[in-house]
Amino acid sequence: MTVYNTTIKLIITVFLCILAGCSTENTNSNFINAEVNRVVDGDTLNVSIDGKEETVRLLLVDTPETVHPTKPVEPFGPEASTYMKKLLTGNKVDIELDVGERDKYGRLLAYIYFEEKMVNKLLLEKGLARVAYVFEPNTKYVDEFYEIQKQAQNKAIGIWSLENYATDEGFNSNEESSSVVEDELAHSVECTIKGNINSKGEKIYHTEASPSYKVTKPEEMFCSKQEAEAAGYRAIKR
Repeated sequence: MTVYNTTIKLIITVFLCILAGCSTENTNSNFINAEVNRVVDGDTLNVSIDGKEETVRLLLVDTPETVHPTKPVEPFGPEASTYMKKLLTGNKVDIELDVGERDKYGRLLAYIYFEEKMVNKLLLEKGLARVAYVFEPNTKYVDEFYEIQKQAQNKAIGIWSLENYATDEGFNSNEESSSVVEDELAHSVECTIKGNINSKGEKIYHTEASPSYKVTKPEEMFCSKQEAEAAGYRAIKR
């Protein structure tokens, strides 16, 4: 069953529930079941839905970078990524979509639930993410998210413990906030292999020797061919 068909099924289920006079709030009929194959970074996951692999980007939150092709590892990025890996890898989750299902890269945009707790909120509560990418119509929980963020700011935890680091425009690197472990930075520099999903849904990796490397927009970055292949990507056909 495709994500599209699953979504249609959910809409019909909720509609029938409304006609029957039942409440649709916080019921499993609003969710799509998935299993987490791999955590890419703090706000991006690779999951399986009815046997089909999908990349999911968490809605309305942004964590510091760890695998960006042009940016170094940012403070609290490794913490956010590690937290997500320990929490979700190999586990079953529920996915709640908003109005707009996908971004321009084809990734699902979603709120993720694990053991009945929304992971988007957990990241904000722990100071590992900021509220970001607030675009209509995907703003269902934005007011609640801002309130959670405010509480983390008041506690000065995580990204809010560094002065002028987390802003409305992103994360600023300065002398205080750039104290990332050196081997993590080195690891980031070495990760030059781009993982891209084409229009047919094929997962392909590009090394710097690939003819289309410079124009390829990565969904994920890898440090070796083996790492890319383990994540389900294949080499580009020449």
